[in-house]
Amino acid sequence: MGLFNFGRKSKLGIDVGMSSIKIVELSRESGRYKLENYGLFELESSVTAAGEKTAPVSDQDIIRGIKETLKRSKTKTLDAVASIPSFNTFATVITMPYLSEADIAKTIPYEARKYIPIPLNEVVLDWSIINVSPPSAGPVLPSEKVKKIKPPTVEIFIAAVPKGETQRYRAIMKEAGVNLRALELENSALIRALIGNDLSPAAVINIGGRSSSTLIVENGFERVSHNYEVGGFEITRSIARALNVSLQRAEELKRSLGLKSVDSNVITQAMSSLVDLIVFETKKIIHNYEDVKKTRIAKVFLVGGLANMPAFLEYFAARLGLSVSAGNPLARVISPPALEPLRKELNATLAVAIGLAMREI
Repeated sequence: MGLFNFGRKSKLGIDVGMSSIKIVELSRESGRYKLENYGLFELESSVTAAGEKTAPVSDQDIIRGIKETLKRSKTKTLDAVASIPSFNTFATVITMPYLSEADIAKTIPYEARKYIPIPLNEVVLDWSIINVSPPSAGPVLPSEKVKKIKPPTVEIFIAAVPKGETQRYRAIMKEAGVNLRALELENSALIRALIGNDLSPAAVINIGGRSSSTLIVENGFERVSHNYEVGGFEITRSIARALNVSLQRAEELKRSLGLKSVDSNVITQAMSSLVDLIVFETKKIIHNYEDVKKTRIAKVFLVGGLANMPAFLEYFAARLGLSVSAGNPLARVISPPALEPLRKELNATLAVAIGLAMREI
């Protein structure tokens, strides 16, 4: 779908998260994507020494981070697609009687009001038809000699972003010297990078620095998405409190020990309750979707910085009770052999940026 499209094809994907900026540059070679450059910039922690949150990262900090990352990575282009964080967007799938596309376009604003909690004149609204169900025969009623024919229906994916957010990101990219060609929902980029053309139901768990999300995908589109404010930073803070160490030291311990099953692993004890909360939310979302849609989600993908922690994926899968795979957005990307040792880390960290760079304009 052509969401917030501003111009021609882009080669840069810019993912501005709450704790870091990720930039990926892709080109096309023999019909495949090729990794040209990538860069990461850690945004300064907006917390006190005691681990309490203060002011959020400013737009000027983001602009400085983008400029610095582009300079360090020596990208060959400034044409870019940037992401809008999922917690700043509204997205849903609705079912309507089958209409012509012109009639659907007229009806969408009225239907969207039921799902979007702010006035429509304050958002950029886009939609796409994702499925059409043919007419079907209903049950024969005692008073009828023929079956009632149910009219065809259409499923429509609706997405909306507050105009203030789109204007903000356009201003950030312009001041950073980037030629912004499109803004895209973070979840749409994840789907492109991880799911591709697979139409079967799947779940994507994205554990970021400040928050986590569970995304249900079917027929290539977002069906359900839930965000919760538990992420890598909260886990680091829990470790710091349990061991009475600095946040920096807690982060080092988290990355080195993770959830390894070793005797007296206080790190595991400090982390497990928060990780179990993420698992609980994920399990609830998956089961609810399966119950409502009468389907089964057999594929679960895990991305985000925590996916690289020792024993994290195995622990998460055991608690979830499902097979969980590490997301592999570089599967369709040609990359230099020298990056092979970093492939696992890059897959987890750059998933959204890779999906953005894959977008055709």
